[in-house]
Amino acid sequence: MEKDTVIVIPTFNERQGLPLVLKEIPMERVLQVIVVDNGSTDSSAQVAAELGARVIKEPQKGYGKACLSGIEEALTLSPNVIAFLDADYSDNPAELTLLLKEIDRGAELVIGSRTLGLAEVGALLPQAIFGNWLSTGLLKFLYGGNSFSDLGPFRAIRTKSLLALRMRDQTFGWTVEMQAKALLLNLKCSEISVSYKKRIGVSKITGTFSGTVKAGVKILSTLFWLRLKWFFKKDFT
Repeated sequence: MEKDTVIVIPTFNERQGLPLVLKEIPMERVLQVIVVDNGSTDSSAQVAAELGARVIKEPQKGYGKACLSGIEEALTLSPNVIAFLDADYSDNPAELTLLLKEIDRGAELVIGSRTLGLAEVGALLPQAIFGNWLSTGLLKFLYGGNSFSDLGPFRAIRTKSLLALRMRDQTFGWTVEMQAKALLLNLKCSEISVSYKKRIGVSKITGTFSGTVKAGVKILSTLFWLRLKWFFKKDFT
C-alpha cells in the first residue's frame, strides 16, 4: 500500500495520552507522524521522539499556530493527504483508516464527527455540545450546503485542497476556518461518525471557563468575518 499521508499532532503537555495515540496509529499509509510541541513543560517531546515521531518545536502558543507549523513540515514530505489528530487520546487513532477511505472515495475534506458517532458519557462537555450546535448551525445558515455536524479536530484533507484554503488562524478558530473556507470553495466535504472518549488530562479549552469563552468568541467571529470578507472580495486575502 502506498504511503501517502502525514499526520500532524499539536501537543501541549500530553505526556500521558500521547504514547497511547502514537502506538495505535495505523501506519500502513502513513509517511510520517509529526508532533508539534507547542511549548510543553513536560516530557511530551521526548516521548514522541522515542516512539518514532518527527518532533518540531513551535514556541508560540496556539492550536492553529501549531497546526500551521505542522503543515509546513509536512509539505517537505510531499504527501497527498494531511491528517490532524489530537494528542489527548480522546479520538480513536485506529479510525484514521475510515477517514482515508472517504478520501479514496473522492472526498477532499473529511471530518470525524463525534456527534454522529458513539461518544462516551461525559466525553463531550455541555459547553462543547452547545458550542458545536451553535457553530454548525451558523455554518449551515451562513455558508449553505449540507454543512457539518461537528467541528471535531480529527480530520483529513487532500494537500492540494488544504493549500487552496490558505489557512491563517493561529488559535481557537482553526477548525471552523477550515470548514467554512471549504464550503466557500465548494470542496467535496464528507463526515463520518467516529468514537470519542474522555480525554486524558484536563482540556485547555472546554476544561476551563476562560478557555471556553475565548474559543466561543473566536469561532463565532471567524464565521462572521470570513463570510463578510468573501462577500466583498471573493478570496481569502
